[in-house]
Amino acid sequence: MEDKHILVVDDEEDITELVRYNLEREGFEVTCVGTGEKALLKASKGDFDLIILDLMLPGVDGLTVCKILKNDPDTAPIPIIMLTAKGEESDIVKGLELGASDYITKPFSPRVVVARVKAVLRSVTKRGKDEDRIRVGELDIDPQRYLVKVNGKQLDLTSTEFKILYFMANRPGWVFTRNQLIDASRGDEYVVTDRSVDVHIVGIRKKLGDFGDYIQTVRGVGYRFMEI
Repeated sequence: MEDKHILVVDDEEDITELVRYNLEREGFEVTCVGTGEKALLKASKGDFDLIILDLMLPGVDGLTVCKILKNDPDTAPIPIIMLTAKGEESDIVKGLELGASDYITKPFSPRVVVARVKAVLRSVTKRGKDEDRIRVGELDIDPQRYLVKVNGKQLDLTSTEFKILYFMANRPGWVFTRNQLIDASRGDEYVVTDRSVDVHIVGIRKKLGDFGDYIQTVRGVGYRFMEI
C-alpha cells in the first residue's frame, strides 16, 4: 500500500501532523488541508485513494463535504473515514448513510487510524477485483464508474444505494438480511438499524422505476434481487 495517497481534512494542525507522521511512517503519501472548501478542491483535482475527514470544519462542514463527494461520479468511489469529536450517534449514522466507509471518534490512537486506513483500502481493493458490470435488459450497473442507467438514462443514486443495489444484483436470487446489506455497503463497525436499510430500499426502488420490482421483499428475512 506504499503508493496510496491519503487526503487528511482537519482544522486542528496538531491532529493533521500526528496523522500525517504515522501514515507516512507506513509508506503512505499524505496531503493535509484545514477546510471543507480546500478538501473539495483537492479531491476534485487530485488522485486520492482515501480521505480522512473531520466532521467539525469551519465553513463547509464535514457532512456536507461527504455528501458532495459521494454525489460526484468522479469522487464517489473514494472511501471516506470520518473523524468526529462529538461521539453522537446521529452524526455517525448520517455520515455512513451519505456513503462514508468508517468513522473514528476523537481522541484516538494513531495506531487505530493506521489500522482503519489499511482495512478500508484492503476492502476497496478486494471489492474492485470482484466487481463486474451488470446488465439486465435495459438496466446497466457499472461498478467501476459508480453509475446506474435505465434505458440509457443515468440515475441519481447515492453511494450507499449503489452499493446495496450492486451487492444484490451481483447475486440474483440470494436472500440477504438487513444486517448483511449494511455490512456489504459500509463495513461492520457501526450501529446497524433495520429502518435505515428499508429507507435505502424504498429509495432504490423509486429511482429504478419499472425495474424497482426486481428488488423483492422476503417477509421476516430481508430482500433479494429477482433471478432472471
